[in-house]
Amino acid sequence: MALRLATGNPHKLREFEGLLDGVGFVGLPEGFQMPEETGESFAENALIKARALAQATGEAAIADDSGICVERLGGRPGVRSARWAGEEATDEENLQLLLESTEPGDRLEYVCVIAWVDPAAGEERTFEGRCGGRRSAQPRGSGGFGYDPAFEPSEFPGRTMAELEPGEKDAISHRGLAARELRDWLEGR
Repeated sequence: MALRLATGNPHKLREFEGLLDGVGFVGLPEGFQMPEETGESFAENALIKARALAQATGEAAIADDSGICVERLGGRPGVRSARWAGEEATDEENLQLLLESTEPGDRLEYVCVIAWVDPAAGEERTFEGRCGGRRSAQPRGSGGFGYDPAFEPSEFPGRTMAELEPGEKDAISHRGLAARELRDWLEGR
């Protein structure tokens, strides 16, 4: 099976390839522009991207939207996680803002929603995964990306997502949980 994945993020593409073993991914069509994420929720943003790719290709497409929600900050940055420190912010700048805005031990939650849009069948579905944890005292680890160096998942106290082996991270991550829901649904169709 091959799927169209609406992302320009090479980290996400690699992660999806590992999470959905046996599924091939078709690249974005030439000239395709990712739509602006104007939704108020992860599901809305994932659907915006999947719909745009499905419309451009006439094929089923998936897209995800994910981010980090901080309890102390009322759930922010949420859907603005990738742009929290500014529209062109780097992962490092966003991570620094998290460190400046929170305290060690603050409760965090990663959220991922994957949207499936099949224009031929007129079908849309979403799949959600969540991973809870706490902010580490200091960023640690060289794996992962984004906020991973400061996120200690509840399942691995004392280790950050960036310190986990890929298989450990995939087993508990928000994206891993949502991807397994998608895979199970696809296999059951």
